Amino acid sequence: MVVGLLVALGVMLVIALVSGRYPIRLGDLADLLWRAVTAPGSLTHNAGETVLFRVRLPRLCAALMVGAALSGSGACYQAIFRNPMVDPSLLGVSAGAALGAALGILFSVGVVGIQLLAFGSGLAAVGLTLLLSWLVSRQGENTLTLVLCGIVTGTLFSATLSLVKYLADPYSKLPAITYWLMGSLAAVNPADARGAALATLVGTIPLVLLRWRINVLSFGDEEARAMGVNTRLIRGLVIAASTLMTATAVSMSGMIGWVGLVVPHLARMLVGPSFAVLLPVSILMGALFLLTVDTVSRVAFAVEIPLGILTAIIGAPFFIYLLVRGRRGWA
Repeated sequence: MVVGLLVALGVMLVIALVSGRYPIRLGDLADLLWRAVTAPGSLTHNAGETVLFRVRLPRLCAALMVGAALSGSGACYQAIFRNPMVDPSLLGVSAGAALGAALGILFSVGVVGIQLLAFGSGLAAVGLTLLLSWLVSRQGENTLTLVLCGIVTGTLFSATLSLVKYLADPYSKLPAITYWLMGSLAAVNPADARGAALATLVGTIPLVLLRWRINVLSFGDEEARAMGVNTRLIRGLVIAASTLMTATAVSMSGMIGWVGLVVPHLARMLVGPSFAVLLPVSILMGALFLLTVDTVSRVAFAVEIPLGILTAIIGAPFFIYLLVRGRRGWA
C-alpha cells in the first residue's frame, strides 16, 4: 500500500508540475530539474524556470505538506479520542487560526504577519482549550471534558471572527478575509514552503516515534495504563504535535476542511486500525488528495476555485459513501 501510494504520488506530482496556465513539456521539466540539481548556475531565470521554481514547485510542495499535515493530525486525533468522526479542528485550532488571519488582514500586517498571527492564534486556541479542561477537571484526565472545552473555545473564536468580519471594510478587507477562509495556496512562495516544511517535520517526528503507544492508547486508558503507557503524557504530546501540524497548515493555506476527517477514515478502511500502518498511509493519502485537488483547481476551471470549496464538494458525498459502505464499529 505504501509503495503504491508513493508511486501514485510521484506520477501526480509530475502531472501537476507540467500542467497549468503555462504548460511545461515533460522533456523540458526533466532538463530543468536536472540542471537545477547538477548545475544551478546554468539557469537563466526565463519564464519557464520562473514559473517552475518560483511559483509551481513551492505551491505543489505546500499542497503536499498541508495535505499530509491535516490527514496525519486527523488520524492522530481520531486514535486518541477513539472516534472516527473527529478532525483536527476539534480543539479549536482552525477557528483560532482563522481569527488570527482575519485580524492580520484587518490591520494590514502583510502576508508574513497574517501567517504568524494565524499560527499563533491557532496554538493559543488549543492552549485555552487545555487550560479550561484542566480547570474544569482537576481530579484527573477527562477526555469528554477536553472535547467539550474544545467546542466552547471553537465557538468563542468563531464568534469573534464573525465580529471581525462585521467590522471589516466591506469593499477591501471583508472580501480578503472571506477568500482566505475559503482556502488557497495561490500566494505560497519558496520561503513559506521552507518554513512549513520545518514545522511539519517537527510535528511529524514525535508522532512517528510514538506510533505504537498511540496504537495502545486507542484501546482505552485502562488497557494502556496496564501496559505501562503514561496516557496523560502521550495524549499531551500527540495533541501538541498534531496542533503544531494543523496550525502550520491552516496558517499557510487557510481553511481547508474535510481532509483531516475523510482521508484518515478511508485509510482506516483500507489498512485497518493499526496505527503503525495507518499513520504513514494517512499522511501519503492526504498529500496525494490535496495535490490532486489543487491541480484540478488550477487546471480544470477558467478561474481558480478555492480549495476549501472543492474539498467540501468532494469530501461530503464521499464521506457519505464511506459511511454507507464502511464496516460498523472500529478499534
